Amino acid sequence: MAFVKRIPWIETPLIESASLSKTAGCRVFLKLDLLQPSGSFKSRGIGNLICNALQDPANRGKELHFFSSSGGNAGLAAVIAARDLGCRCTVVVPYSTKPMMITKLREAGATDVIQHGDSWFEADTYLRETFIENQDQGGDAATKRNIYVPPFDHPQIWKGVGTMIDEIAQQMPPRDVSKGSFPADAVICSVGGGGLFNGVVEGLGRHLATKNGDAPGGKVRVLAVETEGTDSLALSLRKGTLQPLPAITSLATSLGALQVAPQTLKNAQCPPARVDVVSVVGSDAEAAQGVIRLADEHRLQVELACGISVEVGGSVKLRDYMPDLTPDSRIVIVICGGSNVTAEMVVEYRKRLHDGWDSA
Repeated sequence: MAFVKRIPWIETPLIESASLSKTAGCRVFLKLDLLQPSGSFKSRGIGNLICNALQDPANRGKELHFFSSSGGNAGLAAVIAARDLGCRCTVVVPYSTKPMMITKLREAGATDVIQHGDSWFEADTYLRETFIENQDQGGDAATKRNIYVPPFDHPQIWKGVGTMIDEIAQQMPPRDVSKGSFPADAVICSVGGGGLFNGVVEGLGRHLATKNGDAPGGKVRVLAVETEGTDSLALSLRKGTLQPLPAITSLATSLGALQVAPQTLKNAQCPPARVDVVSVVGSDAEAAQGVIRLADEHRLQVELACGISVEVGGSVKLRDYMPDLTPDSRIVIVICGGSNVTAEMVVEYRKRLHDGWDSA
């Protein structure tokens, strides 16, 4: 059995934002997961999945090779986590993947980057059929094993992401326990396929069930934020069943899952006790405003997929989703990061907004 000497993610800072707090009318805190080794929160979940595989008794004595089908943040997290734990990782990406991301994957230490298919679905199908399924029939089955690393739909991923909830609970300024056993009133996070959202919801559920769970107090609200054109969770909630989007039409491509994981819908419809989920959908222009505000006010650079949560949590619109907001309310925005952003892209967002990019 392999023992993991270190975890491939870090504890990230939690800071209070004076500027966002002033605009929102409450205390706004930023959980800076853009500082993870891969540049996004994905290091937690993907890293935990890889650690779990290394500790699995079924893999004792075997050389593990990890395979990711994401050319974005999940793929980068898989490569860096595997590299730091002394393992190989190959990434299969569709032909639509930007050259910038392919270069990042190679420079991070990917064993190989294979391009196949016109979509993530085709790349993922090729990966599983070629490298994962029926591999036990090969002559190397006793000494080698390929491990599939999905981008968001796996319990070990959600468990790893949930570690940020324990960190937030320790990092927030203490307050009277009679107000509840978690030191914040709401957590705001972006939703693509649901890896981050599931980790936050299930992490809160575990925390509230074990940490002074009998204390009186209100619920912790989770604002599940999407952009128009990636709002597969909002669509499924409206329909009451798991529904795919016909296409991704938002520029926030990191949120571009045509359909959320089944557990994502379950957690939104029936969250754990004392967790309340609110679905929020904003525009690409609002996401760009969030990106620019974070860059201007905190010198932090993130993708549109993260910017939309910043704009929701740091504006007067927050009261639309939290009508009971007071100056003492505490809001945590997960700054999930993302590597598919450059200074030039931020400049372009600023220009488009100046030229009248509609954020209504």
